[in-house]
Amino acid sequence: MALSIRSVEYFNTTVRDRPGAAHEVLSQLAAAKVNLLAFSAVPTGADQAQLVIFPDNVREFVRAAEDHGLVLLGPSRALLVQGDDKLGAFADIHRKLSEAQINVFASNGVTDGRDGFGYIVYVRPEDFDRAARVLGV
Repeated sequence: MALSIRSVEYFNTTVRDRPGAAHEVLSQLAAAKVNLLAFSAVPTGADQAQLVIFPDNVREFVRAAEDHGLVLLGPSRALLVQGDDKLGAFADIHRKLSEAQINVFASNGVTDGRDGFGYIVYVRPEDFDRAARVLGV
């Protein structure tokens, strides 16, 4: 697979940090036939967690989220990088952005165990269009 980089939209929602909270949200979205590109959950306090949801189809996702009473923040934009795994793949992305004086303020990456990888890169909104151009989006 060649390197693929695209702009994606994501939304945040906050849930009570308890067993099954993410499962409940993800199950509701799956039942509504909402396909996700990526998902993450991080604690944001003693009893809260922030879910970061990257829907494949924003309209379908927003409709399903509203139907289930999810309070959404967003959309925000990130860059989704997918490609063949190779030594230094993540570093190459950071090098290009660094050379353009663009700060990556957060990122999440994973290899798929079959020689591919996915990487989500977050830059400040004011840097997003320039970052996309630097990466060839």
